[in-house]
Amino acid sequence: MEIHKLQKLVVSALEDIKGKDIEVINTAKLTPLFDCMVIATGDSNRQVRALAHNVEEKVREAGAEILSTEGQETGEWVLVDLGDIIVHVMQPLVRQYYNLEELWQTTPAQRRKAVGQEATK
Repeated sequence: MEIHKLQKLVVSALEDIKGKDIEVINTAKLTPLFDCMVIATGDSNRQVRALAHNVEEKVREAGAEILSTEGQETGEWVLVDLGDIIVHVMQPLVRQYYNLEELWQTTPAQRRKAVGQEATK
């Protein structure tokens, strides 16, 4: 499946079950492992698991492959690996703690530069 179609499918599946703060990060220039990361928040372990399950269900219905799923047991952070797209569904405190958006939205050189600028302020 074409990556943009898969990305739209994932976001739609998350929106269907009221996923919050859905963010799509293009990681193609940062790592060769995957092209895109989708991060969403669920309010409870039940909702986090339901969001991840809905993503899996919609992806299977579309004929795409799910490589693996991790974290369904606790429901605090569920990762769905779709190959070119990695989906993270997290509870608010877990998402805030790990702050994947900040980690993945810049290159290491840009982060070093930003840290250097912060130190001079």
